[in-house]
Amino acid sequence: MVRNVASLLPELEDQDFYLLSGIEQGMRFSEWVQREKLPKFSGLTPEEVEYRLERCLKRGFVEKKTIQYEGYTLQFEGYDVLALHALVERDTISEFGAPLGVGKESDVYEVRSYKPLALKYHREGYTNFREIHKERDYTADRDHVSWMYTARKAAEREYEILEGMYPDVSVPRPIDQNRHAIVMEKVDGVELSRTKLEESQVTGVIELLFSEIAGAYEAGYVHADMSEYNVFVNEEGVTVFDWPQAVPTDHENATEFLRRDVKNVVGYFRRKYPQVVPELEVDDVAASIAEGTFDSLD
Repeated sequence: MVRNVASLLPELEDQDFYLLSGIEQGMRFSEWVQREKLPKFSGLTPEEVEYRLERCLKRGFVEKKTIQYEGYTLQFEGYDVLALHALVERDTISEFGAPLGVGKESDVYEVRSYKPLALKYHREGYTNFREIHKERDYTADRDHVSWMYTARKAAEREYEILEGMYPDVSVPRPIDQNRHAIVMEKVDGVELSRTKLEESQVTGVIELLFSEIAGAYEAGYVHADMSEYNVFVNEEGVTVFDWPQAVPTDHENATEFLRRDVKNVVGYFRRKYPQVVPELEVDDVAASIAEGTFDSLD
């Protein structure tokens, strides 16, 4: 798990960010940035670089490695603090709160500005970026990728998709994005996997989910990873989140992904509420969504 660096932000000075940004720039060319190149990348003197390196190493923002040369690379904590600093400077967020969820591919925290918001750090590629690289379209055109590139592209991709769907589809409202971080409206509710519905509510919630899948399809996207773990349920309805792996509807496998999303929804409700789930043909539901004719389960 990546440490929460928000509490360290007040300790840092502009020159610390210059150094971290310089290492970030150098990592575009090599995973380990030569120390001799850091003055050029950061705009700092060699003496200032030495002092700032000590500060950043102490705080776990960077890692040092001696190979054929003395090299430095950003840790996720260093990348987090760069993104967080940028969002604070833009007045997107003013306070940092408690974690809302920590997963394999993202960490989400409550933050505040004029209202409660959610800050999502993408972690794609932190431990398995080679596998992510093979699976995700946003890295498929590059032979060599780093965890930093993979996470940033995931955030950019998800933010673009949210902007393309909100408010017509019930997704978190996108607020801002920097590097691998997205700020979005905080969604109140309970994750579907932890929700206990009344029998009379089950069919209605299934219909709501299919309506959102249909709305996303009409907006040009297939979620491609629908499950009970990326849906919030509240009194107002459902909200679908986690969209970085979504594919456009003209993707060669869009029909297959749409059918899988529908199958996942039906499978979950059949397992949890076997006595009340209506008879559903996955292929028929997926076809009606793709054709733009889905209305209800009646």
